Amino acid sequence: MAASDRMVLGPLVGSIDQGTSSTRFLVFNAKTAELLSHHQVEIQQKFPKEGWVEQDPKEILKSVHECVERTCEKLQQLNIDITNIRAIGVSNQRETTVVWDKTTGEPLYNAIVWLDLRTQSTVERLLKRIPGKNKAFFKFRTGLPLSTYFSAVKLRWLLDNVEEIKQAVDDGRAMFGTIDSWLIWSLTGGKNGGVHCTDVTNASRTMLFNIHSLEWDPELCQFFDIPMEILPKVRSSSEIYGLMKSGALTGVPISGCLGDQSAALVGQMCFQNGQAKNTYGTGCFLLCNTGQKSVFSEHGLLTTIAYKLGRDKPVCYALEGSVAIAGAVVRWLRDNLGIVKTSQEVEKLAAEVGTSYGCYFVPAFSGLYAPYWEPSARGIICGLTQFTNKNHIAFAALEAVCFQTREILDAINKDCGIPLNQLQVDGGMTNNKVLMQLQSDILCIPVVKPSMPETTALGAAMAAGAAEGVGIWSLNPGDLTAVTCERFEPQINPEESEFRYARWKKAVLKSMGWETSEAPSNVISIVGLRIESTED
Repeated sequence: MAASDRMVLGPLVGSIDQGTSSTRFLVFNAKTAELLSHHQVEIQQKFPKEGWVEQDPKEILKSVHECVERTCEKLQQLNIDITNIRAIGVSNQRETTVVWDKTTGEPLYNAIVWLDLRTQSTVERLLKRIPGKNKAFFKFRTGLPLSTYFSAVKLRWLLDNVEEIKQAVDDGRAMFGTIDSWLIWSLTGGKNGGVHCTDVTNASRTMLFNIHSLEWDPELCQFFDIPMEILPKVRSSSEIYGLMKSGALTGVPISGCLGDQSAALVGQMCFQNGQAKNTYGTGCFLLCNTGQKSVFSEHGLLTTIAYKLGRDKPVCYALEGSVAIAGAVVRWLRDNLGIVKTSQEVEKLAAEVGTSYGCYFVPAFSGLYAPYWEPSARGIICGLTQFTNKNHIAFAALEAVCFQTREILDAINKDCGIPLNQLQVDGGMTNNKVLMQLQSDILCIPVVKPSMPETTALGAAMAAGAAEGVGIWSLNPGDLTAVTCERFEPQINPEESEFRYARWKKAVLKSMGWETSEAPSNVISIVGLRIESTED
C-alpha cells in the first residue's frame, strides 16, 4: 500500500492501560479524542496462599509489547499511518509492587498486587512502633492510613522475606517500582539505559512520599527501613520521560504517566474543584477533585495526588474512596461459585428478579477499605431464606457495589460540605445497565456515563499529548468534541433507598471481626468468604 493511500487523521496518541485483570493499548485522535483502535490481553493472577495475590512482571511487560504490536497491525489494516503516533501515555494499577535487578533486567520476585493481604502481620508489627498504635499517624504527610494496601508495606515484606531481594539491595542491583516504573524502565531500554522514574500520582500511593513537598520522605523511608537509592525519580504526570526502544513504535516518546484512577479523573475532564468520578473495575474508586488544596478526611477517605500536568504546573489533589471488590465479585460468582459462565450473565440474572429479596452480600474478600479500613472483615451473604436463588445473589452482588459507592459518596459529601448532584462513572462494569440504574436508585442522584467508556486510557493519552515537547493535545475541555453521555435517573422513592441502605450497613457490621481469632480446624464456617480468585 502506498503511503499516499493511507488515511490522514493528524496527530495520534497511544495509551498503555495496564490494569489488574488486563493490559490494553489504545490509540486516540489528538484533535477529537476519538478511539481509533485497541487491543487487549488478559493478565493471569496467581494465588499461592490464601489472601496472597501476585502477577508475573514479565507477563505484564510481554502483554504490553503484544498489545502495542497488534494495535499497530489493526491501524495499518484500517489504512491509518502509525508514524502519526507522536506520544504514548501510561496508566497503571496502583500500589502493585515490583523489585527487579537493574543489571539483568529480571524481576526478583512476582509483583505483589494491591489487594494482597500477606502484609497484615507486617502492618501489626509496624503499628507497635507508632504512639497509640495510630493507623493515621502519617496521614498528614502521606494522605494515607497504615494499611496492607500501600506499596511500602509490600516492599518491607519483600525485603524481610525474599533472600534474592535482600542480596540485590546489598549489592546495589535492586530497583523498586510500581507497575508504571517497571514498564517505563523496560520500554525505554531496561538494563541498557532504561529510565527509572514514576509520577507524583503513583508515588503518592506508596506511603513513602510527602504529598506536600512532592519528594520521597527520608523519615518515612527510615521508619519502613527502605533504602532510598532503590526508589525511582519522581516526575510530573505530563513530560517526556524517554523514548520507546523497540517494536513498531521505536523512537516515540513516553510522555504521560498517571495511576489509573487519576487517569480516569483527567479523562472525565474533572479539572474543577468539587468534580468527581467513580471507576468500576476490579475495585471501585471514587475521586473528588479538591484543587490545589489537600483536604484531610474526617470520614475514612484518602488524600491523594490527582495530577500534576507538567513540570511547571501546579499539583492538584483529590479525596478518594477505595473499595477493594467491585467487578471482582462478578468474577468470583463466575469462577468460584460457577453460577454464571460469563460476566454478562450476572446482569441478565439480576434483571430477571429485579430484587435481592432481602439478601445482602458484603464482598469483604480483602477486608474492608474506605471508609472502614478494617482488615479483619470477611465476605458474608446474609438474609437468606428457602426462596433465595442464584438470581437474588446476583442482584445482591450488584447492589453491594452500589452500597459501597454510597458509603464513599456520603463520606465525600461530609468532608467537602457540598453534596454531589450527579456522579460521573466509567470502567468496564458501567456497561451493565442494571448496575447503573441500581446505582442511581441507591444514591438518589443521576448517574452519568460517557458514551466512550475508555476514560482511563484517554486520561493517560491526554497527559502524553499535552506534554512539553509534544504539544499536540489541548487540555481545555472546550477544544474537544463534546462527549455524549447516557443518564440514569433515580426510579425508586428515597425512603425505599434508605431502608435498603440501612440493612446493608447492618450486614457490614456483621462482616467485621472474622479474623480476630483462629477457628479450630474442625469448624467449618459458611461465613468469612475469602479471596481466592478475584479480579475484574
